[in-house]
Amino acid sequence: MTSLSSYVLLLICVATLYTTNASQEARLREFISSRRDIDSSTDTFRPRSIAERGAGSLDTESSASDQSSLKAADKITALPGQPEGVDFDQFGGYVTVDEENGRALFYYLVESPSGASEKPLLLWLNGVVTLTLAYKGPGCSSLGYGAMQELGPFRVTEDNKTLGRNMHAWNNGKPTGALYRLIPAGVGFSYSNTSSDYDLSGDERTADDAYVFLVRWLERFPEYKARAFYISGESYAGHYAPQLAATILLHNTYNNRTIVNLQGILVGNPYLDDKRNNQGTIDFFWTHGVMSDEVYANVTEHCDSAGEACSGAWDAFDPGQIDAYNIYAPVCVDAPDGAYHPSGYLPGYDPCSDYPTIAYLNDPAVQEAFHARMTEWSPCKNFTWKDAPVTMLPSIKFLIENKLPVTMWIFSGDFDSVCPLPATRYSIQDLGLPVTTPWRPWVAKEEVAGYVQQYAGGLTFLSVRGAGHLVPSFQPERALIMLTSFLKGMLPPYTQD
Repeated sequence: MTSLSSYVLLLICVATLYTTNASQEARLREFISSRRDIDSSTDTFRPRSIAERGAGSLDTESSASDQSSLKAADKITALPGQPEGVDFDQFGGYVTVDEENGRALFYYLVESPSGASEKPLLLWLNGVVTLTLAYKGPGCSSLGYGAMQELGPFRVTEDNKTLGRNMHAWNNGKPTGALYRLIPAGVGFSYSNTSSDYDLSGDERTADDAYVFLVRWLERFPEYKARAFYISGESYAGHYAPQLAATILLHNTYNNRTIVNLQGILVGNPYLDDKRNNQGTIDFFWTHGVMSDEVYANVTEHCDSAGEACSGAWDAFDPGQIDAYNIYAPVCVDAPDGAYHPSGYLPGYDPCSDYPTIAYLNDPAVQEAFHARMTEWSPCKNFTWKDAPVTMLPSIKFLIENKLPVTMWIFSGDFDSVCPLPATRYSIQDLGLPVTTPWRPWVAKEEVAGYVQQYAGGLTFLSVRGAGHLVPSFQPERALIMLTSFLKGMLPPYTQD
């Protein structure tokens, strides 16, 4: 298999696992639960309003020499404990997106070990959201999860101090480079000097900040301006990616030039539509033997619309101690003495990897190496979230119907119960797009790796067999094959018997 060489800008809010109270999985569950009480006929996304937002934030520009010195200062000499033979450049630092309030987003760039000057740029976004009636919002770190536990070049070992190589890292071969970014401000190493900023976060401002960040980051790294740019991610990136794509394309149109050379979107296990996600979750649990016939019937009867009856029906459901992000994976077990261990074995996957990652990122030497402000790093934080559309289908239709130059792939790990495969299928069905390539298997290492179907308008949908919500973590090789195919503009391979 051709290896992958990439730069990934990672914008991730991902989960810790079952035993950690601050987990992404728990927060996303809270968010989804709270959405059951929201009228799905309101609060839809309005993509054409994006072009007017954030334009004023780009008025302040730095000189080329300023940006060059900032880039030089951002270069990471070496991360503490990194293995010998690291053959790619790394950068870390901040981009200010709001001078008045002092709001800055942290990024981590991992370049390709070969042909770096020719590779496209890939931005990865993970968005977990915790939403209560007060709208608690996305608050988990892309650095700690996407970069360090999914598709980045390193994994923190059990000693909490040294790094091992990820052989399936998304910067480790042909297609792209990887950029990891932390949003919103206040997550991970990102920050604002104005504390009230944290109560004004929402989908719209996240899109604004992401766009401003990207334009200013490209001034700092001008060699990427003309290269193909791709947005990827998972989970609440089902909101972030289409919104950022619409923002980019509308600004390109408004300015009558290509400011960001966006070429495609790749989003996994996306949270797209409140009602469809709820329906898909019900069907997933029942068809996988996790939910009883009686609870299924009760939830189905009372959850066709929002209200207390739906929440009450869900209260009778008890899945037990399983990882909702992969119902067949082992969980991390906390012992009374503070020790921890996996409940079972899954090749290549460690459900306890959150612990060494947290310890590593709280090491002052590590924070200094990343050029981060010294802080008590935590995987997740709560925010008041001001706006979150109940459905992203209008924005996806906008991207497709306007024939914008964007290839869109949506993929689903088929063991995830949080944003499950059925939910994604229901949402895609609601788009009403004609099928151009019927559902068929795709392979990796001579076995079925998943299934794929293509639609008119540039939309492709894939399943990843044996993967959970965090596809690059549960099935790293299959995720890499999928990414390679996406960047080539070709469906993943299929060998007929």
